[in-house]
Amino acid sequence: MSGAAPYGRLDRAMHRLGFGTLGLQRRLAGAETSMFRDRIDPAHARRPVFITSLPRAGTTVVLEALTRLPEFASATYRHMPFPLLPLLWTDASRRFRQRSALGERAHGDGLDVGFDSPEAFEEPLWMAFWPKHYRATGILPWEADERDPGFERAFRQHMAKVVAAGTEGATRYLSKNNANIARLPLLAATFPDAAVVVPVRDPLSHTASLLRQHRRFVELHAEDDFARTYMEGLGHFEFGAALRPITFAGPADIAAADDPAFWLEYWCDAYEAVLRNAGRQAIFVSLDRLSGDPLRQIGELAAAIGAEADGEALRTAAEVFRPQSGRPVDKLALPSALVERARRLHRALLDRCIGAGEAAA
Repeated sequence: MSGAAPYGRLDRAMHRLGFGTLGLQRRLAGAETSMFRDRIDPAHARRPVFITSLPRAGTTVVLEALTRLPEFASATYRHMPFPLLPLLWTDASRRFRQRSALGERAHGDGLDVGFDSPEAFEEPLWMAFWPKHYRATGILPWEADERDPGFERAFRQHMAKVVAAGTEGATRYLSKNNANIARLPLLAATFPDAAVVVPVRDPLSHTASLLRQHRRFVELHAEDDFARTYMEGLGHFEFGAALRPITFAGPADIAAADDPAFWLEYWCDAYEAVLRNAGRQAIFVSLDRLSGDPLRQIGELAAAIGAEADGEALRTAAEVFRPQSGRPVDKLALPSALVERARRLHRALLDRCIGAGEAAA
């Protein structure tokens, strides 16, 4: 998986078909529900867990850790390119299913993925129901009063289907979706039984990582236009030529995205909005603490989301985390006032993180 979309001609055609038929997939989802009624348990749509934060905050590694707890199921690459039909496509594709060989994902960050790896394939459902939120220059945040009964019903059914398509014994839906930080009030109103896990990272190292990834994907998209099609089809508008920032504080100047100050200001706008909108469902976790003391932190996180996990399962989940490399933070030219704003905000976020009391002691 050394490229953003390392697919052959037939695979690319299938993905273009999938990306271009979200409306049809939305309509077919009802037929899928009828076809697989015996396998779908509505109880498995209760108490979902949504992992969300800005990209590069640690959402992927938290997802991989929590999917190692037996009760959770998440969307995987097996569901592509028809993510709204996890049962129908999983069954239809069994005849030509490939073995899951691992390879480094397109981000070049050392994380290996394969066909059975969990990933962020939930956003197409939001795109199918809320197209007006996706503007050419940015994505509009959602408000609590935008509830849609049809969407709620479809999403609950989708959760139960993902669990049915997952590992035997799974009973709860788990997702990673960075864009969910734009809809915390609506998630709270729509799914009051959910837990929302928000990983937090040091703002300067986070800014450096965001800038590196943006530059990396600018190059990838220039080399291969399908790489951009792939990201946009999944609702991944975080980087490169596909960049459409969430308008936390109004439209952003995308032309300035090669400036580190663009990303640090975006970081501040995003997490100020998160702190304003995060309610009792939100569980903040520090990436540094997870990496430094993973077993303890995963144990506290599992307890916070109501996961039933024994010591062996927690140890398996904790193995996902690696100690921080000690790589020096990139030296970025940043306004001192903006850096101080980010530092104050980061301290406020850490005060909300699990284990805050022990860290202070």
